[in-house]
Amino acid sequence: MSTSHPDYTYQSVAQTRLFEEANRYIPGGVNSPVRAFGSVGGHPVFFKHAKGATLTDEEGKEYIDYINSWGPMILGHSFVPVVEAVVAQLRQATSFGAPTVIETQMARLITEMVPGVEQVRMVNSGTEACMSAIRLARGYTGKEKLIKFAGNYHGHGDPFLIQAGSGALTLGIPNSPGVTQGTAANTLLATYNDLDSVERLVRAHKGEIAALIVEPVAGNMGCIPPVNGFLEGLRAMCSKEGIILIFDEVMTGFRLAPGGAQERFGVTADLVTMGKIIGGGMPVGAFGGSKEIMSAIAPLGPVYQAGTLSGNPVAMTSGLKTLSYLRDHPEVYQQLEEKGSYLANGLKDILQNIPHRINQVGSMISLHFTMTPVVDFASARTGDNEYFRKFYHHMLKHGIYLPPSAYESWFFSMALTQRQMDLTLEAVNSWATP
Repeated sequence: MSTSHPDYTYQSVAQTRLFEEANRYIPGGVNSPVRAFGSVGGHPVFFKHAKGATLTDEEGKEYIDYINSWGPMILGHSFVPVVEAVVAQLRQATSFGAPTVIETQMARLITEMVPGVEQVRMVNSGTEACMSAIRLARGYTGKEKLIKFAGNYHGHGDPFLIQAGSGALTLGIPNSPGVTQGTAANTLLATYNDLDSVERLVRAHKGEIAALIVEPVAGNMGCIPPVNGFLEGLRAMCSKEGIILIFDEVMTGFRLAPGGAQERFGVTADLVTMGKIIGGGMPVGAFGGSKEIMSAIAPLGPVYQAGTLSGNPVAMTSGLKTLSYLRDHPEVYQQLEEKGSYLANGLKDILQNIPHRINQVGSMISLHFTMTPVVDFASARTGDNEYFRKFYHHMLKHGIYLPPSAYESWFFSMALTQRQMDLTLEAVNSWATP
């Protein structure tokens, strides 16, 4: 294992120039911050082609993909049935701004697959889905306060960009300029996997809390599964106190099971937000729940939500073909589970002499360079980020494309082959072995 600073010299001059050019016209050179490689150093890779579990950059170098567009490509890149369906739809129309049959087909399929969802509203991103679900919960309950968990990410909506202050009862403070103090005052911070922290907030703000939103498996502080009883405890508490329980399944939806984390863990939320896989690679999000709650959304109810491109026929086609395949081929999930276990066990064997923790749930996995069990945001932050930076650039140099942050989950697809997993572990071994 290298003890020097990360080596960025392997990155090509041509890629450096592409990033410099992007910086002239795009803030930071990227359209989403983590892509800028700020956490690992060096510069991002510019890609032009993808097939299966393989990415190809602008210079023709190939990489084994463990990001999969941050989760959506569960079937692999350029999955032929999806591509063919999208191309056929493109020949008919790209947008109507009016109802289509495919929207109804998509909504019906979601209600058949996802527990507790009787009606669903399509939007254009996971962020939009979470923002809309919170507004719906507040409108439906007539209450304003929201509980979220430190380290859970629900998009860049104002209510979600809040970090914890000192103590479990401290009101949130803005974590980004532009988020008002008023918004922060209505967001309460709890500790993930800690029911006591939630109970204290509920007691302190009894009758004021509209909703609690949670990632049933966290994915933005690494992959962190719920401890036994955590989700069940949240469900019981919300039911008792009249709080809308929202599962943010933008990452976990259709990835951990056909019905997402709700199916996997046997806990049903009041509202669920979806994204990523639901679009099959296209920009799609959705939120859904019971008819009673969803009837509060316009045009049936007073809670306003709208979107010009919501239900876009090209995006709906991509999502419908992806979800239909997953429904018809449930064996995909067993295959993904086996791949995840193979990678996790291989990493553990190789890194046994290096302080580390590996968390894995199905096809989500993360590696933390710490001896502390990683169960929440505080424990995730005990990881040695300098170790991670060296590891990251070693892997990238060897053609393994990982998320460029120690706080992101890895995602893999059914297209990932045994040979690619073995090559990945060989690259890890060459880093870990002096």
